[in-house]
Amino acid sequence: MPKLVNLGSLGIDHVYSVDHITSAGETLASQTHDVFPGGKGSNQSIAAAKAGTQVVHVGCIGPDGDMLLDVLRDVNVDVSGVRVGEIATQHAVIQVDRQGQNAIVIFGGANRTITQQDRDVALSNIEPGDWLLLQNEINDLDQILEQAAERNVSVAFNVAPVDGREKGYDYSRVGLLIVNEVEAASLSGETDPELAFEALTSRYPDTIVLLTLGKDGGIYGGGKYPRVEYQAHVVDAVDETAAGDTFIGYFMAEWLRSKDLAKAIEDASAAGAIAVTKPGAASSIPSQAEVAAFKEAQTR
Repeated sequence: MPKLVNLGSLGIDHVYSVDHITSAGETLASQTHDVFPGGKGSNQSIAAAKAGTQVVHVGCIGPDGDMLLDVLRDVNVDVSGVRVGEIATQHAVIQVDRQGQNAIVIFGGANRTITQQDRDVALSNIEPGDWLLLQNEINDLDQILEQAAERNVSVAFNVAPVDGREKGYDYSRVGLLIVNEVEAASLSGETDPELAFEALTSRYPDTIVLLTLGKDGGIYGGGKYPRVEYQAHVVDAVDETAAGDTFIGYFMAEWLRSKDLAKAIEDASAAGAIAVTKPGAASSIPSQAEVAAFKEAQTR
């Protein structure tokens, strides 16, 4: 089976449970403080590995990031391409309210020190049929996209989080563009998700666009695939952190396995729904067995 090479972010999450998300000028006491492994790239690698695909993770951590390597190794992710630098590992401050919604502040740290060497390591791991997975938490993505295009590498790009840089990338050679409604609006200039989807699929006719809408499901299609809407599962949310990353990891695993968009969405939606019922980021990502049991229960 093809493998997933993730040139992606790694991070440490500091999670605070609050009554509500703080507003400007407000000081709020947190009921708890937990530290979890995180980073969109790392979360997506863990999810894809738990979903049963071979994953190679390439990136950079600081001297404080050893626990992230342990977590990735525990699910058999190849971390031989993760470089330890001098700058501290990315960390995030995450507020989670009583409804499971969050607000996040990120310090990019080592994730913003990706070098040509790191790009070469990632691309040298790509074999025919493999896919390269990217997120918008690392630096020099324009160069990565250009080099991937030169080598005819299949690229899946989760353009998250938006920070202004995303407006300057060339997405014409991206095979799979994964965005939520905020990211889709930034790329398309359309605030309505339907119009944003139409704009992106029109602008990039050879690209599959996957637009996720949280509890409202999402839309996918483009390239040779028709436009399809999907529904989200209804669950009691505890913490939505990493639900999107779980969705993407499970989606990529099934996409590599079968190239069946509908099946990939089905598995990804179930995995993402489970993730929001647990606290934490990487710690909330379910196993294949949990996803299978959830899907069976939903069918009943």
